[in-house]
Amino acid sequence: MNVKILWSKFLDSIKIELSSLSFDTWFSDTELYKFENNKAYIIVPMPIHKKHLIDNYSNLINEKLYEITGNNYDLVLLLKEEIELEEEKEKEKSVSITNNENSPISFNYSSSNLKKKYTFENFIVGNSNKFAHAAALSVAENPGNMYNPLFLYGNSGLGKTHLMHAIGNYIFENTNKRVLYVTSDQFIQDFIGINKKDEKGTNFNYVDFFKNKYRNIDVLIIDDIQFLGGATQTQQEFFHTFNSLYNDSKQIIISSDRSPDDLKLLEDRLRTRFCWGLTVNIFPPDFALKTEIIKKKIIAGNFEKEIPEDVVEYIASNIGPDVRQLEGSITRLIAYSTIMGGADINLDLAIEALKDFISKGMGEKNDIQRIQKIVSEYFQISVEDIRSKKRSSNISFPRQIAMYLCRNMTSESFPKIGTEFGGKDHSTVMHSVEKIENEIKVNKDLANIIEKLKKDIGIV
Repeated sequence: MNVKILWSKFLDSIKIELSSLSFDTWFSDTELYKFENNKAYIIVPMPIHKKHLIDNYSNLINEKLYEITGNNYDLVLLLKEEIELEEEKEKEKSVSITNNENSPISFNYSSSNLKKKYTFENFIVGNSNKFAHAAALSVAENPGNMYNPLFLYGNSGLGKTHLMHAIGNYIFENTNKRVLYVTSDQFIQDFIGINKKDEKGTNFNYVDFFKNKYRNIDVLIIDDIQFLGGATQTQQEFFHTFNSLYNDSKQIIISSDRSPDDLKLLEDRLRTRFCWGLTVNIFPPDFALKTEIIKKKIIAGNFEKEIPEDVVEYIASNIGPDVRQLEGSITRLIAYSTIMGGADINLDLAIEALKDFISKGMGEKNDIQRIQKIVSEYFQISVEDIRSKKRSSNISFPRQIAMYLCRNMTSESFPKIGTEFGGKDHSTVMHSVEKIENEIKVNKDLANIIEKLKKDIGIV
């Protein structure tokens, strides 16, 4: 639908809800600029309109837009001058660099390899990734000066790549800086290309192209750095690239599936440099964050059928921490409902639809959650209780036992265990473990209970 026609319908609809004075003051001179990335960009005549409309009318605006379009949008209010400035900035962002054929290429979203869909706005924040999100935003707001390099690490599917693209997109949209996102595999392939010969039998053009691509930039974002392990010559080149950018105060952002200290196949001089700035571990999402992620994905998917709360909790409890797997479970559930003739989505349908998805290990088995489940069943409380902040003795004591078992039967750290127990501080976990250890020494009944639980858990 044409934005002018749509906005005309919107104004007609909202006019009924307001007094003529309110409508004429706050809405009559507004325009719809565009819809993009689940955002509604609305032009307002004066700065005062921005705050007043958001503070007083955002719910009404969202309600009317949903009635007309069937979609939910984040509201972005802009002045005409701001739009004109943004359009001018987009024109200026075409920065000419030289490729191997000495022809100009424009530095835009395509050449930066950034994915527009990954932003700070749609990154869902919880206890496990709050620090990483804050660090990433700090770098985005002040590239080259805050936390350089920024090193993000954690298991696959926890949001490292999302945050890296979000940083790049923020910098690209708010500055004239040149941003490049690559995987370590792409870096390796480009480096291998240096050995190619041109029609003159030299490789000068390829060398120039490589250096222009990786050193004539303001922000280098490189994903999965662990795959440089074993590529000795490529590591040497990355070392020189790193030094060149760092010495020129260019921002470097790196991700890995493990900490710098654990990257044993990388040269010591590289691992040392990775620690010059800030290293941040992204932990797996706890139950509450997984629930929030699932709900946001459902809203973003704009599915026709409603997914009940107990189904959301079932998915959060049984699918692993990988966000992509959580998304896949929702897609599978919706598809299964459609194949079954549009059957209503309930817990029984979800169990049936996802039984193979879960049993085939699409989510890696979470030993902490397994321990929580078995301890909860033994003490006849719910898993939600054991993860909660409730302090009654019938819940807090089983929780301490579960934390003790997690520490003794898995290789997980105190912070990771705390995250899985509703975001508890690592000191709380340490205290619980020490308390149970001391209690076992003097309480034979408790020692017997612990041994029985260990047998039931049976983690290898």
